[in-house]
Amino acid sequence: MQKPKYHIFVCSSSKPNGQQKGYCHSQAGVDILMRFVEEIDERDLGGEVFVNNTGCFGICDKGPIVVVYPDNVWYGSVTPDDVEEILDEHIEGGNVVTRLEI
Repeated sequence: MQKPKYHIFVCSSSKPNGQQKGYCHSQAGVDILMRFVEEIDERDLGGEVFVNNTGCFGICDKGPIVVVYPDNVWYGSVTPDDVEEILDEHIEGGNVVTRLEI
């Protein structure tokens, strides 16, 4: 298995039983996840950047939450429209998107 350069976690409010309900889910968490998947594929970054959905990070008032490792950068109030900026600036450009940083 190849280790990614970046690993992106998107809260989709996934529950252990497979249900998705909660704040991030209701605020387009799944759409954000899918936008990352599509953009990573279109940019041919699949070997360098992994993306996974997660359960609740416990800071719903700042959701939807996106976390980028190994940089340990937490983004809040992310929308599907922010995905391109995160990929452009952070993943490909090496600069944190400060307006979204928690």
